Amino acid sequence: MKHWTDERIRSRVAELGEWFHNLDLEGVQTAPNHFLHDYPRSKFKNFAGVLPEDLSGKSVLDVGCNAGFYSFEMKRRGADRVLGIDFDDRYLAQARFAAEVQGFDVEFRKLSVYDLAILGERFDLVVFMGVLYHLRHPLLALDLIHEHVANDLLLYQSMQRGSPAVADVEADYPFEETAHFDEPGYPKMHFIEQSYAHDWTNWWAPNAACSAAMLRSSGFVVLEHPEPEVFLCRRGERPTAAGPVYPARGSAMSGHAERGANE
Repeated sequence: MKHWTDERIRSRVAELGEWFHNLDLEGVQTAPNHFLHDYPRSKFKNFAGVLPEDLSGKSVLDVGCNAGFYSFEMKRRGADRVLGIDFDDRYLAQARFAAEVQGFDVEFRKLSVYDLAILGERFDLVVFMGVLYHLRHPLLALDLIHEHVANDLLLYQSMQRGSPAVADVEADYPFEETAHFDEPGYPKMHFIEQSYAHDWTNWWAPNAACSAAMLRSSGFVVLEHPEPEVFLCRRGERPTAAGPVYPARGSAMSGHAERGANE
């Protein structure tokens, strides 16, 4: 006998407001009319194969977990410990409710990506999907993931705009040489001063070359690039020229400074 009836689930889904993740809760869809069509499941199927099918004995951190889709998918693969963090109370309430309905032992905590050091532990897989372009300080976030929580794998995705080309960039250029900055495949991050796609939480839109370059700069080695926006990486050594990482202290670098919640 089901603990949750369809009526109870539908009622609670409505109470929790608009959902960005379309989850299947005992046959009830949380966002059936999503503009991206069964998102994020429709996206996940394009790169699900690059992740280990069996995560038994592994720990997973889902940064910017939203309603928990990726947390639940990693639990389905047998992960021993799954922790999802977000800074939006509504998304966390949705995730906790979805976990209860599905019977998943997944922990969710309210935490900013800039405060990862608070966790005091590393994870075998860090999921960082749909977060970077919502952050005012995106490279710092990648540095902190490397510095404090990544133990092995990082699954990264960001909205990207600009050229899909990747230029062959030299290690250094003379000060007088500037032409390479205008090449479509040179790493570029487009700054969004006000709003994009009617969403004021969007701060940045890197091109493909920029995503890869930022990952390398933070100490991650790209293993797989299954679709334009998605990279599977392994934690390596940060380049010595990358400079120090300054962990967040107080509210100046906390999630309160962000425009909105992670997707």
